Amino acid sequence: MYRKIIDFLEVWKESKYRKPLILQGARQVGKTYSILEFGRSHYENVAYFNFETNPKLNKTFEENISPEYLIPILSHIAGQNIIKEKTLIVFDEIQLCERALTSLKYFCEEAADYHIIVAGSLLGVAVNRSKFSFPVGKVDMKTMYPMDMEEFMIAMGEEVLVARIKKCFETNSPMPSALHDKAMELYRQYLIVGGMPECVKQFMETKDYILIRHTQDNILTSYLDDMSKYNNLNEIKKTRLVYDNITVQLSKKNTRFQYKLVKKGGRASEFENAIEWLCLTGIASKVYKVEQIKKPLENYRDIDAFKIYVSDLGLLSAKKDLTPDDIIYMAPELNDFKGGMAENYANVQLSINGYNTYYWESEREAEIDFIIQREGKLIPIEVKSADNTKAKSLKIYMDTYKPVYAIKLSTKNFAFEDNKKIVPLYAAFCI
Repeated sequence: MYRKIIDFLEVWKESKYRKPLILQGARQVGKTYSILEFGRSHYENVAYFNFETNPKLNKTFEENISPEYLIPILSHIAGQNIIKEKTLIVFDEIQLCERALTSLKYFCEEAADYHIIVAGSLLGVAVNRSKFSFPVGKVDMKTMYPMDMEEFMIAMGEEVLVARIKKCFETNSPMPSALHDKAMELYRQYLIVGGMPECVKQFMETKDYILIRHTQDNILTSYLDDMSKYNNLNEIKKTRLVYDNITVQLSKKNTRFQYKLVKKGGRASEFENAIEWLCLTGIASKVYKVEQIKKPLENYRDIDAFKIYVSDLGLLSAKKDLTPDDIIYMAPELNDFKGGMAENYANVQLSINGYNTYYWESEREAEIDFIIQREGKLIPIEVKSADNTKAKSLKIYMDTYKPVYAIKLSTKNFAFEDNKKIVPLYAAFCI
C-alpha cells in the first residue's frame, strides 16, 4: 500500500546532510513495514535488528558502541556484509536498548556513510522517563502516523478520485455530485476502518467490518498492555482512566478536557502524567487553546486549557463500540458524538500534514476548532459534521481578527464564499 513516508525517506537517503534517522510513532502505524519496503527497493540489502524479539542484541552494545567495533559484529549477526551506502541498517524497538540509541551519535560523527534508520513505538516515553543519553543534534527525526484519508482512498483504488479532489481544492470548484457522494461514502468508511495499515488492508481485501473490529480490539489491547509494561505502577490505572475517558469528553458540547469528568474531584496534578504518557506514545495528542492570535502561536497557548484527540479514527469507533451502520447512516443516536468525531478526524489529517494545531475561544463562548499557520498566515478552521451553514463563531472570529481567509470543513461541496474556503470533510488531507 502506498505510504507518503516513502517520499520522505527518498529525500533523506539522497541528502548530503543525512544523519541516522529516528522514525517514531504509535504501535501498528506501519513503521517497520515502510522501512523494510523502502530498504528492499532502494538498497542492495537490509540488515534488520529487533531489540524486542532478540533481547541478546543488547549485549552487543554493552562493551563498545563505536561503529568500527559494531559493524563487523552486526554483519555476523545479520549473516550478510554491511556495506557503506549500499546496506540499510535498521534498529527496531530501539527504546529497549539505551546504548544502541546512544551509538547513533558515533555513527553520525565517525561513520556517516552508513545509512541507519531506527524505529521505536515508545521512544518518547523512554527518552523522557529514563536516563537516556539522547544523541541530540546527531539524528534526524520523523513521526509516522496512521494512514490519512488520501492514503486510504488510494488503497481503495481511487487514485483518479484523489486527483480530482486535489484539483477541486486548488480551484474551489465543486465536484460532480456523484463523485462528491462517492467521496463522502469513503470518508464514512474511513471513520469506521481508520488508518491502521492492517485494518485498511483487511478492508481492501474483504470489506468485512467484523474482522476489522477484531483487529482494532487487538490493537487496543496491545496499547493497554503497553500501559502496564512500560508505565510507572502508580500511573497505570490513571492512564487507563484517561484513555477510556477521551471518547466521553468528545461527546460533550464543549470538548475541552475536564479532569472532573475522568474522576469526581479529579485534578491536573493527579492526571497530568497519565496524559503526558498517552501523548508521548503517539496514542493521543493535545490541542491547546490560544489566548491571542499572534505569531508564534506557541507563545500564547493556555497550558491549562486543552482538548485531547486520539490518533486513529477506527480505534475511536472501536473504543466507542459504534456499529458500521451507525456511522455509514450517521444515526441520530450519534448526534452528541458527531461533532467530536469530525474534530478528531480533522486533527488527525492536519497533524499528519505537519501542522501544530490550536483552538480559540472568545469570552462569550464563540469557539474556533483549529487555528493553524498555513503558508505563513494564521488560518481559522471550523469543522461541522454535517452541512450546517450557520457559523456564528467563525463570523465573530473573522470580524475580530480579519484573517486573509477561513476554512470551513463540512459535508458541503467545494466553494469559496464570504472569504471562506468551503472544503468537504473528505478533502481535509489537502490542507
